[in-house]
Amino acid sequence: MSGVLVHEWLAPRGGSENVFESLTRIFPDAARYCLWNDSDGRFTVDGETWLARTPLRGHKAAALPLMPFAWRGLPDVDAEWILASSHLFAHHARFGGTARHAPKLVYAHTPARYIWNPELDGRGSSLPARAIAAPLKRLDRRRAQEPAAIAANSVFVQERIAQAWHRESTVIHPPVDVTGFLRPAQLDEHDAETLDALPETFLLGFSRFIPYKRLDLVIEAGVAADVPVVLAGAGPDEARLRSFAAERAPGRVVFVDSPGTELYRALLQRCLALVFPAIEDFGIVPVEAMAAGRPVIANAIGGTAETIVHGRTGALVEHWSHDELRRAVTTASGVSSEDCRTQGMLFSEEVFADRIRAWVHDSVDGAGA
Repeated sequence: MSGVLVHEWLAPRGGSENVFESLTRIFPDAARYCLWNDSDGRFTVDGETWLARTPLRGHKAAALPLMPFAWRGLPDVDAEWILASSHLFAHHARFGGTARHAPKLVYAHTPARYIWNPELDGRGSSLPARAIAAPLKRLDRRRAQEPAAIAANSVFVQERIAQAWHRESTVIHPPVDVTGFLRPAQLDEHDAETLDALPETFLLGFSRFIPYKRLDLVIEAGVAADVPVVLAGAGPDEARLRSFAAERAPGRVVFVDSPGTELYRALLQRCLALVFPAIEDFGIVPVEAMAAGRPVIANAIGGTAETIVHGRTGALVEHWSHDELRRAVTTASGVSSEDCRTQGMLFSEEVFADRIRAWVHDSVDGAGA
């Protein structure tokens, strides 16, 4: 069966891009379309929307009101099915040619957080976002009735799909490159020196340095358990985090700037536990930590509640109080590395590939029945 894969904008890295990359391996003959491709060579595509030829290219917030319209002007394509990887409006995609009447399937990372769940994403609380939310909700819900089938990346997202789009969906957890974390990290001299300079025992926080990732709570976990903290990543919240660390845990927080793949793996393999306070739709980093044999302290709300087994592969935290964090670190410290690895393997690329192939096949057959 010939198909078409659709994604939002394509960037050099990101969780949804990892899913799209897996989809291109699972369906190598499928054509590929996106809003614009700024992936620095990571992806090749067969086409972009007209937004890619405007000054709005790369300016997601400014282009957002026009995205639903850009998705409706895709070219003639011969295809028997369409699979949209959507976290904003990619599920609005409409082609000409035989693809116009082909079954459209959606792998939903989330309904657009900006408009449906601004409490989960502060960007949706801005005045411009609130002004366009109501009309975009009506349009988004109407177009979400077009797909023949929808897959959600977690039960957490499945519930939001039901609330926002009034649609049923099948849960297929996204793929994680878990096998890469089973081998020792291959460090160059610089990365080896960086790792050697870190405390012997530490709690790790890893993500973009932006407010909703709540990396300040990683520091609070270190204070509660009297354990040093390493924050790895980069982003606009770094200055605030450094100031907070100097106030709450002077000399006990080390920042590692934008670690590469191997140093990132080494940090996961070396840490006492990964602390992941953000409320995520799924959360790939916690699964990678478990694949590396390390426990995870994470939010009891969101996708992490579906991947971490409290008391066996880490600890789930509800209130993030001082006492609860201290208990969480104690719980995480006592879990088995082998149990963590076993849990991580449940989310491998092989598992995802088997499930997504079967779902596409069954959904296309069902649409033609």
